[in-house]
Amino acid sequence: MSLAPTEKLTVKVAGYVAEAKDVVLLELRDVHDGVLPRFEPGAHIEMHLPNGLIRHYSLLNDSRETDRYVVAVGRAADGRGGSDYVHQRLAQGAQFQIGAPRNNFPLDPQAESYLFIAGGIGITPIMSMIRWCCANGRAWRLVYAARSRQRAALYEDIRLLGGANVHWHFDDERGGHLQAGDFVRDLGRGEQIYCCGPQPLMQAVQAACAGHHDGIAHFEWFSAPDTEARPAESGAFEIQLRRSGVSFMVPPDKSILEVLEENGFSIPFSCREGTCRTCETGVCSGTPEHFDYVLSAEERAAGKSMMVCVSRTSDPVLCLDL
Repeated sequence: MSLAPTEKLTVKVAGYVAEAKDVVLLELRDVHDGVLPRFEPGAHIEMHLPNGLIRHYSLLNDSRETDRYVVAVGRAADGRGGSDYVHQRLAQGAQFQIGAPRNNFPLDPQAESYLFIAGGIGITPIMSMIRWCCANGRAWRLVYAARSRQRAALYEDIRLLGGANVHWHFDDERGGHLQAGDFVRDLGRGEQIYCCGPQPLMQAVQAACAGHHDGIAHFEWFSAPDTEARPAESGAFEIQLRRSGVSFMVPPDKSILEVLEENGFSIPFSCREGTCRTCETGVCSGTPEHFDYVLSAEERAAGKSMMVCVSRTSDPVLCLDL
């Protein structure tokens, strides 16, 4: 089964269990128990929650399964309401729509071996990668950090898949945070890094990778890095909407998304930070300045689409497929 990018599938919550402290595990199945679209390790789905929020969650089960999707949702104390709804209101039997699996964090099947570095709920996209490695006889090791053993999602699953390949780091037991650079410096020949977790962990791995060649490390950002320069410093420009036949000015202190919303356009969005790809919009003409964290280098160079929540242009006019 396959879905077009704009198509939605209705699923039901076939399983809902507490996985760890402040983490719940959801098993999703087609509402008619049909076959689900296939996915690749590292993929995520866009969940249209019953309260109207759109949120993205990584698929952590075996990518060969076509009868279910499994996601884990960590409760974020300072979140925007999605995780609270899942933890407080969602229950077994609930139904909602999802989009087709998308992958901003693909695993390179040609790598000789893999170093996975995960922090907290960042283990979720890594799990399908580990399952792929086990199924295909590929060498892997995992460094997994959490505040405590009780908050380590999928602890038993990881032990069963390959406990000897795992370095556990629990802050309360070790008396401090993981020093991720120690593992990056010990990188094997042909080994690639896949990292997902809190910003400090991700940035520490980025810094430790500075001496290695480009493309050796891959990151899945749950939120935009605090240290990144934001695009609000860019100047004003005009957007033309080809299909709608209208145009608007985008001032320096507003995003394209905000201007569209102010003028009555309903554009799907989730993060407003360029990390989820929900607001991706086609570009008809003009050169986008990309400030997102999801497009590949090839997609950026092609300039055929952009994330209107953060990306801009230095051209006087940008024409969008809206």
